[in-house]
Amino acid sequence: MVKIWKELERYKGREERCLTAIITTKGCAWRKCTMCSYWLESRNVSEEILREQVDQIFAKIDTKLLKIFTSGSFFDENEISRDLRQYIVERALEAGVKKIIVESRPEFVSEEKLKDFEALELEVGIGLETADDFIREGCINKGFSFSDFKFAVEKIKAFGFRVKCYLLLKPPFLSEREAILDVVNSANMVSKLVDVISINLTNVQKGTIVEKLWERRLYRPPWLWSAIEAIKRIESDVEIICDPVAGGKIRGPHNCGKCDREVVSSLKLFSLTQDKSVLDLDCDCKVVWRKSLEIEDFSRVPLL
Repeated sequence: MVKIWKELERYKGREERCLTAIITTKGCAWRKCTMCSYWLESRNVSEEILREQVDQIFAKIDTKLLKIFTSGSFFDENEISRDLRQYIVERALEAGVKKIIVESRPEFVSEEKLKDFEALELEVGIGLETADDFIREGCINKGFSFSDFKFAVEKIKAFGFRVKCYLLLKPPFLSEREAILDVVNSANMVSKLVDVISINLTNVQKGTIVEKLWERRLYRPPWLWSAIEAIKRIESDVEIICDPVAGGKIRGPHNCGKCDREVVSSLKLFSLTQDKSVLDLDCDCKVVWRKSLEIEDFSRVPLL
């Protein structure tokens, strides 16, 4: 029930091995975002089962960094109780873990919950998706405001912890060009507030509004070129990462098929090095991508 793997993470300016785990919980309490159906993998599991999953994680850990995801909110008491969070902290300290990375909606972040992590480095990821309140509500249906996000960030920062901001590239109802501009504008707005910006490229998940639009050819996942273009335009020294889920697949962000693997690899390499020169790539399909930037504003449907 718990998925565990190891990957490289950027830590204090260098590459560091990280153990990543996804725990099965009751799942996200919101369940209304237009592009997300991760909550379909949730289960109503007992506290005992949750603790067993945590034990499985620490049976395999040999890294200083630990990511624990729930496909929901780590600080939601209905998903992860305070007793279980404190147990995770105890096990982490025993295992020599230096830093824990988690995710949460802003409404679940509180000083009381953060205080339990004072003995560790903590990074909290929040899916802001966009700094534009109209786009966040009208296109994504996220259920909170930019002010809610900033209030949660202030609480986290007060403890000296790090904040990762997830920005969504190409929510439904935006053209390719509008999506790039939104990510760039959002990144520039949040860069003074957060430590890391993760650009998440929309993929087509089952049972979502995005899937219904995609099936009717009214939506195309973003071009991988759009991610590169957005990263190059962001005027900030804040750390930027981008690891496209389902990159190169028909339901995921993709280009023409010939260059997809190279572009995805370059985005992952950039995430570790922050070297924008690795994104200097080319392919014949760039001509089509540029044409889509021109046409979609008027057609409101994908070129391809």
